[in-house]
Amino acid sequence: MPFTGKRVLIIGLARSGMAAVLALHQRGAILSAYDAKDSSEIELEIKNLVDLGVPVFAGVDPPLAGQNWDMIVVSPGVPQDTELIKKAYTLGIPVIGELELAYQIKSDRVEMYAITGTNGKTTSTALLHYILEQDGRKTAMGGNIGTALCGLVDKMPSGEIVVEVSSFQLETAATFKPHIAAVLNITPDHLDRHKTMAEYVKTKGRICSRQNSDDYLILNYEDERVRRFNEMTAAQIRYFSAERTLDEGIFIDNNCIFMVENGKRQKVAPLDDVLLRGKHNLENILCAVAMAWIAGVREEVIQKSLTTFNGVRHRLEPVAQHRGVLYINDSKGTNPDSTIKALESFDEPIVLIAGGRAKGGDYSTVARLMANKVKDLVLLGEAKELIKTAVMDYGFQNIHEVEDLVSAVTKASELAEAGDVVLLSPACASWDMFPSYEHRGDLFCEQVAKIIERDNKLA
Repeated sequence: MPFTGKRVLIIGLARSGMAAVLALHQRGAILSAYDAKDSSEIELEIKNLVDLGVPVFAGVDPPLAGQNWDMIVVSPGVPQDTELIKKAYTLGIPVIGELELAYQIKSDRVEMYAITGTNGKTTSTALLHYILEQDGRKTAMGGNIGTALCGLVDKMPSGEIVVEVSSFQLETAATFKPHIAAVLNITPDHLDRHKTMAEYVKTKGRICSRQNSDDYLILNYEDERVRRFNEMTAAQIRYFSAERTLDEGIFIDNNCIFMVENGKRQKVAPLDDVLLRGKHNLENILCAVAMAWIAGVREEVIQKSLTTFNGVRHRLEPVAQHRGVLYINDSKGTNPDSTIKALESFDEPIVLIAGGRAKGGDYSTVARLMANKVKDLVLLGEAKELIKTAVMDYGFQNIHEVEDLVSAVTKASELAEAGDVVLLSPACASWDMFPSYEHRGDLFCEQVAKIIERDNKLA
């Protein structure tokens, strides 16, 4: 789509919004930008936009009626039910997101492989990208994983981009059609935004709704909601399962990963050689391997990649072992189900740091597991009373409330003994205290390092 001379309003000036500005400015669009924050909070963004000649509305709604906007590009963090967006729809102004914009401006010689799901997206995305790199391909990864897509597609005349896709991004996807797509799992999350589980599932389904018979959709056979996505697409379906053997698809048998296509069974890799830890990672591995296989990566490359890929930051990331205590950063555990998976990854006694901003999920299941597996629970953030009540319903009493993460790490280190695991897995979003889960995880790592440094000086 040509953008020269098009009047476009960018809403939201975080990472994706600024990337959209640069991409459209290069293509001759007539731009304006808006952010709900006051100008004092986005001084750098305003300076950069003014340098480009882009007028900025900071903290003041831009006019919509009578402005002849050809399009609005909205950041994923801006809900669709905000008054400004609802007014745009009423006026008939097309509203898309940065994911959709990147898809529209990419070269025809760039393929997009997209992964969504409630949990595991980042690990699966990073692993698939790593496998493609090991195969010597020109590849990049972006989207919800942290790198805005518009900036990537402008640098890639050809190649393959692995995209982590969130439900927020899919809300505004109009023509987005990945050649290979995957859905890992769907459990309650972001219900504060999507309101109902049915709406959340429907939004996730937009990843495959425009695929055709030349495209591929990878589905988790063990997730009933995900399995039903086969009714929503014309793509060729491939299933994966960490629980059973399949007539067609990818699965685990006799402690090895196998792929069956057209009745032909082929061994991919022995599990003993796989570096990633945790039962939950089996699904992430199978998903990424299935996508790589369909993309034509050789078996030996996949096998070697699995023996050397050690995961992503902030997801069950080993930080340090100090005085016999293992410190684990799972700041990306932003909902109850992801924290369940983290707790199930350890047999050692656990001192758990949890809490933050709840997103409308049910905490009863994770609370039951906490009561059975956690030695001490350190709580902080807006949701600490919610989690405290849920875990006390199961008779758990070893609860320690703190005001901030620095205090939480200090308290956890005091409670932990040799042989324990101090696990940051909040089961909540970070937004009550931090701009992102990355900032939260980085602070956890910094505080662990400070505790080790302090103890070494005292030794």
